[in-house]
Amino acid sequence: MSDGDVLAVAEHRRGELRDVSLELVTAGAALADTAGGDLHVAVVGGDVDAYASKLAVEGVDAVHTVTVGDEFNHDVSVAAVSTLVEDLAPTHLLLPHSVDGMDYAPALSEALDRPIVTDAVSVDVEDSALVVNREMYGSKVETVVTVDDGPFAVTVRPGEFALASGSSDADVVAHDFDVNLDALGSTVEGYEAVEAGDVDITEAEFLISIGRGIDEEENLELIEDLAEVTGGTISASRPIVDNGWLAKGRQVGQSGKTVTPNVYLAIGISGAVQHVAGIKNADMIIAINTDPNAPIFDIADYGIVGDLFNVVPALIEQFD
Repeated sequence: MSDGDVLAVAEHRRGELRDVSLELVTAGAALADTAGGDLHVAVVGGDVDAYASKLAVEGVDAVHTVTVGDEFNHDVSVAAVSTLVEDLAPTHLLLPHSVDGMDYAPALSEALDRPIVTDAVSVDVEDSALVVNREMYGSKVETVVTVDDGPFAVTVRPGEFALASGSSDADVVAHDFDVNLDALGSTVEGYEAVEAGDVDITEAEFLISIGRGIDEEENLELIEDLAEVTGGTISASRPIVDNGWLAKGRQVGQSGKTVTPNVYLAIGISGAVQHVAGIKNADMIIAINTDPNAPIFDIADYGIVGDLFNVVPALIEQFD
């Protein structure tokens, strides 16, 4: 690899390539272009051939596969990625700031003696220095980390970059990884998902999200009727979950989930910064609120100033 090259490590779970992998490609391609290098993507374990075909998208110069195990294993990931980094010597290393990524990234940083910057919402190169932006407290505080004494590793926050698409003529390089699994001290016996509720709102294309404006739990029935005729998925701001009206898994925002739907319909949501932090990458935001000065209108693509108890029935009638 040459100076300025980027290595992004993809992530998969239960046989599926996770969206954060393609988000890393978008971040990595832009970084490689600015740094004057190539983008290399690595995938460890699972059906690496199938993952490699999905990762050969626009901007990727090479995909590196390591066949070892099916499920995520902390020790295997540290050992395999360490070997790849030592062999390829990338200038920049990008990892997902996900549950799995946060599990092994610090240990990988230690193994490589490569300092790490976590939870990046943007990465760039300025005057040969790596510039990483981080956000805290619902995007109210932004910190900029400038690194001119690298190389560093960076974990990238999911939901901050678009999914890479298209195709490329990326080379697929298979790497032999001779590892003594017994010597690692850990094995994966199986996978057991923690109960996450009745639906995964992060996968929804159309979210109908409700806030304090619905007033009472009984009014959820109206929103459920709208979801039925439109095919939408119901989500909520924190007060609805705190009241016990919807499960925690449906909460959007800083203390909930970050979502990237094609359409986000905010009904009776004021638009506090904690909530907006979870929806800023939605393709389209539509807001319904009685207050014309509600902050949600500052970020909405379309807004309806009106009583939801008049607007929602009209929408149901329109779509039914």
